[in-house]
Amino acid sequence: MTDASNTVPGDGSPAGAAAPAFRPVDDSFHVFDTTLRDGAQREGINLSVADKLAIARHLDDFGVGFIEGGWPGANPRDTEFFARARAEIDFRHARLVAFGATRRAGVRAEDDPQVQALLDSGAPVITLVAKAHDRHVELALRTSLDENLAMIRDTVSHLRARGRRVFVDCEHFFDGYRANPGYAKQVVRTAHEAGADVVVLCDTNGGMVPAQVHAVVATVLADTGARLGIHAQDDTGCAVANTLAAVDAGATHVQCTANGYGERVGNANLFPVVAALELKYDRRVLPPGTLTEMTRISHAIAEVVNLTPSTHQPYVGVSAFAHKAGLHASAIKVDPDLYQHIDPERVGNTMRMLVSDMAGRASVELKGKELGIDLGGDRELIGRVVERVKERELAGYTYEAADASFELLLREELQRAEEGQARRYFRLDSWRAIVEVRPDGSHVNEATVKLWAKGERIVATAEGNGPVHALDQALRVGLERIYPQLAGMELVDYKVRILEGRHGTQSTTRVLVSTTDGRDEWSTVGVGDNVIAASWEALDDAYAYGLRRAGVSPQE
Repeated sequence: MTDASNTVPGDGSPAGAAAPAFRPVDDSFHVFDTTLRDGAQREGINLSVADKLAIARHLDDFGVGFIEGGWPGANPRDTEFFARARAEIDFRHARLVAFGATRRAGVRAEDDPQVQALLDSGAPVITLVAKAHDRHVELALRTSLDENLAMIRDTVSHLRARGRRVFVDCEHFFDGYRANPGYAKQVVRTAHEAGADVVVLCDTNGGMVPAQVHAVVATVLADTGARLGIHAQDDTGCAVANTLAAVDAGATHVQCTANGYGERVGNANLFPVVAALELKYDRRVLPPGTLTEMTRISHAIAEVVNLTPSTHQPYVGVSAFAHKAGLHASAIKVDPDLYQHIDPERVGNTMRMLVSDMAGRASVELKGKELGIDLGGDRELIGRVVERVKERELAGYTYEAADASFELLLREELQRAEEGQARRYFRLDSWRAIVEVRPDGSHVNEATVKLWAKGERIVATAEGNGPVHALDQALRVGLERIYPQLAGMELVDYKVRILEGRHGTQSTTRVLVSTTDGRDEWSTVGVGDNVIAASWEALDDAYAYGLRRAGVSPQE
C-alpha cells in the first residue's frame, strides 16, 4: 500500500527525493486537463506511454494545475504511465491526477482492488467518477440509491484518510438533475461532506446549452455549499460556452482537453477556455508568461497524437488571425485592432494577410510587408499585382495557400518595374513525360526536360515512380550541377484538385506542392489543363523560391 506518510505532499514523489521547483497557480481556481484520459477516447487517437509522457510535459509547460493521467489498475498502459511519470517528470506547475471509480456495491473501500490501485499510483490527487443520475444507479450499477451514496461517502473518506486530495466527477449530472434534482443534489452533498475538495458537474451526453448550465450550477451551488467544477462535452457545439457559463455561475474548476479532443465530437477545448479566462475575464489561471506558449503547445500536442492541427481553431489556428477581404485589409493597415479581438502575440500566434481575388491594394501592400518586401506605396505597381492576382485566381490559382508562389509573382512585378524585365533561374524550352505500360502490367515513367540555365542549354532525362516524379527527377538531374543547393530540397506534400468545369476529364487541374530545405517549408501552386502541366508550374516555383531562399541570384 502507498501511504501518505511516504510521499511528499503535493507531488507524490518519494520522501527524500529532490523536490522539483513546483510552482502551483493560486488554488482558488483550477485548470484541470483530461487529455490523457477523456481526450484519448477520440476516434483515431491511440496514445502510447511515451506519447502520454510527452503530452504531460507539454501541459505542464503550459501551466495547467492538474493533469489527469488515466485509470491506473484498469489497464497496464495507464499503470505504467503513472510509474514512469513519477520517475521521469519533474512537474513544475501541475499535479498528477489518477482517475477511478467509487468502490463497488457491497464491498468496503479498503477491500476494493481498483481503489487500492488508485493509491498505488502515487498520484497526490484522485478523481472519482460517481453516478448522479438515479436511472444510471439502478440500471447501470444495479444497486440502490442509498448504496450509491454510501459508495461515494466511503471511497472519498478512505482516500482522504490516506492523504489524497479528492475530486468527484458526477457523471450524467445534468440529465440526472433534470430527472430527479433532489437526488442529484444529494450526490453533491454526500461527496462534499465526505471530504471531496471539488464536486464536478458533468454534462456527459453534451446536450446542455449555456443558459441551462448557468441556472443549474447557480442553484446547486446555493443549495449545497460545495465547491463546484464543470466538465462539458461538445455535442451541441457549446462546450466552451457551457464551461464559461458555469464559471459565471460560480464554478471554480474547469475540466478541458487540449484541442477539444474527446469522445464523439469532443470536450471543452482547453485553449479557448483558458484564453477567455485570462484575456476576457481578466482571471489569472496560468503562471505568468505561459499564455504566449499556447499556440506552440496546441500544435505540439497535435503532432504527438498524429492529427493535423485545426487551421480554424480559435486563438491557436493558423487562420485565427488571417485576413482576406480587401475591406478588412484597408482597416488593418490603419490599425490591426480594428479587425482583431486580441493581439495574436498574446497567445503565441501571428497575424497573416491572405491574397486572393478578394484582395485590394491594402492586402497586397500588407502581404508584401509580411514577406519583407516594401512596395513603397507604388500605386501603379500594386495595382498591376492586384489585377494579375485576380486574373490568375479566376483561372484557378490560389495564393492564400501558396505564399511562395505569390512572393515570386510579387518580386517578378517589382523586378519588371525596376529593370524592365523579370529574370529567372532557368528558362524552359520544353518538357515531355511518357508513361509506358508493358504487357506484364508494369509501368515505366520517363521524363525529358530541355532548359537554359546560366547561358547553358541542358537536356536531361530521368525515370520516376510516376510521370510527375520523373519530371521532378529530370529537373534535378539537369540543374543540380549548376545549382547544387537543390540537393538539399525535398518535396514533402503534393495535392491535386480538379476544378469545377464543363469538360469532364478536360477540366482544369490545380496542384499544390510543399517543399522543405530541412529548416523551413513553403508552398507553391500550378494550374494547367492536365495534372502534369500543373505539376510542372508548381515544381518550377518550388525550386525557384528555394534558390532565392538560399541566396542565389537569378541569371536568365
